[in-house]
Amino acid sequence: MTTDTTPRAYATVTGPHATFVGPDGQPEPISATGDEDIRRVVVRRATDHARRTGTALELVTSGDRGEHRLLISPTGEITTAPTDTTEPRHAPSSDVTVAAPHEAEPPDDLFTPDADTDPQDDGSVEDTEPASRHSFITANESHAADSGWRRLVARAGIRFPETEAQGARREAVALVSRHWAGYRNIAVANGKGGVGKTMTSAMLAAVFARHGGGNVLAWDNNDTRGTLGWRTEQGLYDTTIRDLLPAAEDLLAATASVSDISRFVHHQSADRYDVLRSNPELLATHQRIEHGEFDLLMQVAMHYYRIIIFDSGNDESADRWLRMIDSSHQLVIPTLPSPESAESASLLLEALRQRDRHSAALATNAVVIVTQPEAGSRRDIDTIAAGFTDQVRVVETVPFDPALKSGPLRFDALRRTTQDAWIRVAAAIAAGLS
Repeated sequence: MTTDTTPRAYATVTGPHATFVGPDGQPEPISATGDEDIRRVVVRRATDHARRTGTALELVTSGDRGEHRLLISPTGEITTAPTDTTEPRHAPSSDVTVAAPHEAEPPDDLFTPDADTDPQDDGSVEDTEPASRHSFITANESHAADSGWRRLVARAGIRFPETEAQGARREAVALVSRHWAGYRNIAVANGKGGVGKTMTSAMLAAVFARHGGGNVLAWDNNDTRGTLGWRTEQGLYDTTIRDLLPAAEDLLAATASVSDISRFVHHQSADRYDVLRSNPELLATHQRIEHGEFDLLMQVAMHYYRIIIFDSGNDESADRWLRMIDSSHQLVIPTLPSPESAESASLLLEALRQRDRHSAALATNAVVIVTQPEAGSRRDIDTIAAGFTDQVRVVETVPFDPALKSGPLRFDALRRTTQDAWIRVAAAIAAGLS
C-alpha cells in the first residue's frame, strides 16, 4: 500500500505521446513507436525508476482513458494503488503533457476503473457512476520472448521480467524500425582506406532493412575500386551505376513501375536491401560521376528508396563525394583503433566544420564507430573512442567478429553480441534522423 512517503510519478497521456514527471519534478517527453501502446511505455519508464532506486513508486496517469493509479514495487510487480482523496504531492503543472513508457506485461485491468467496488454504493441508480464500456478491440502489446528456454516457458504461460539488456535491444529495434516522411541519406565516410566503410554500409543497410522493411539502398559512391559489390550478392543482372545513369529519365517517368529499378540494383535475399554497384575493374577516369549526373541519380534513388546509405570513396575532392555530403542527413565515420585511422576521421570532422553550415552540422551530429579488427584487448578501442566523445554526438564500438573480416557480408553470420552492437549503432543513427 502507499504511504505519505511513497514517491509519486505522473504521466499525462495524449494520443501516442505523454510527459512523464518523476519524483524529482522534472518533465520528460515520451512517445510510442510503431504499434506500441503509450500506456506501456509510461509503465516501463516508471518501473525502471522503481528498480533503479530500489523504492516502491506510485504512478498516477491521466488522459483520454481517465485517471489511474498504479503501485510499482522495486521488483517490478504492479498492483492497483488505493484511491487517494488528498491533493497530489508534487503534482505537475496543468500545462504539462506526459508521455508513457512500457513494462513487461502489466494486466489490462490496471488501466480500467473498477466500477463495482465502491463501499459507499447503496444500489441507487442516481448515486452510481456508469460503468466504463469494455472495449473488445485492444492493441497487441505483448513482447515475445527472444528464444530458447524463455520462449518455451512463455508458451507454457510463465512470464519472466524483461532484462535490462532485452529492454535496451527492443528499444533500439523500435528506433531502427521507424519510417519517416520523406527519404533519409546516410553518408559513411573516412578519407583513409581500409577502415571499415564498406562493412559499415552493408551492416547498417541490413539492420534498417530487416527491422524497418525494405526500400533501403546501399550505394557504392566510389570512383576507385569500390568493393561493396564484391562483398554482397549479385542480382539477376550484371549492372552498375554506369548502366543506371542513361536509364535515369525512364525510371523517373510517370509510366515507370516500382520493379523497373531491379534491373540496375542487386537485391540481398536475406538482408533485404539493394546494392547499387560501382565497377571495381575500371579506372576512376572511366567512371567519374559529375555534379549534374549525381543529382540525377539522386532523384532516382529518392523515388524508389526511403533510406540511402552511401559507401563513400577516399577522394574527398571528387564531385560525387562532395554532392554526397551536400545531400546527406547523417554522417557516420568508421575508424579502426589505430592513431592513423582516428586522425583521418578527426581531420575529416575538422574540414567539414570549416566547409559550410550544412557540413558543420553533419560533423556535430556525426556518429563515430570504432571497430575491433582483431580479437584481443579493448584498451585501444576505448582510448580511441574516448578521444571522439567531445567531437561528435555519439561514439559507438563494435567488437571483433570473424564474419566481418573477409568474404560476403551477412548479418545472420554475425555473433549475437556483434548483431546487438550494429543494432545499437543503427539506433543511434536513427535518433539523429528524426
